[in-house]
Amino acid sequence: MIAAQDLRKAYGPTLVLDGVSLALPRGQCLALLGPNGAGKTTLLRLLATLQRPTSGALVIDGVDAVREPDRVRPLLGVVAHGSYVYEDLTARENLRFWETLRGGDPSPARLSAALGQVELDAVAGERVRTFSAGMKRRLGLARVLLAQARLLLLDEPFTGLDRRGQKWVNEFLLSFKAGGGTAVVATHSLGGSLAVADRVGILAQGRLVLDRPAVELSPEALHRLYESLTESAEPAP
Repeated sequence: MIAAQDLRKAYGPTLVLDGVSLALPRGQCLALLGPNGAGKTTLLRLLATLQRPTSGALVIDGVDAVREPDRVRPLLGVVAHGSYVYEDLTARENLRFWETLRGGDPSPARLSAALGQVELDAVAGERVRTFSAGMKRRLGLARVLLAQARLLLLDEPFTGLDRRGQKWVNEFLLSFKAGGGTAVVATHSLGGSLAVADRVGILAQGRLVLDRPAVELSPEALHRLYESLTESAEPAP
């Protein structure tokens, strides 16, 4: 689904991503770890075609995402770090607004189905300002379901969630993968990342210093590698 080769992103003289290459097949999840400032959000923005790389190649589902971003965007679902919901609208009204903006079908049946999939059907008519952080995160994922995204990009999805909320997000991702979806999850949550990830990547100082199958890493081994690699920023052997 994703094939990135030597991606670089600079803002003036500041190099934020320095030669990132990765490959992620369909139906898999990459947990992208790294400290603040490592380049995680910038990489997600490149994958989402919200920014162009300074150099390098990016192919998504066989399409050149740099040259033809409009062909790639219908495949994408992006859930950013903030909730980005309209607090004074109900859950159903938020979905209807989003669907209308993207030119989709905001029929009551589709909206109800999406809310049911994220377990918000019982509060569909309530204003979002009354929702918890986890419920707002689920509402964002309902938008992804409505758009029928095949590549899901999540930025810090576990932040502000209690254990039950984190478990729900993990179960959602497992179900999304089982349906053939692909996901990239940028997170600080080392423990939670192994629950759903097929691959684990670590970014440090704009470089992908680790990219391994998750089955090769125990929580303890991942913690040790994370500590050493984010301190030294040297490639893993």
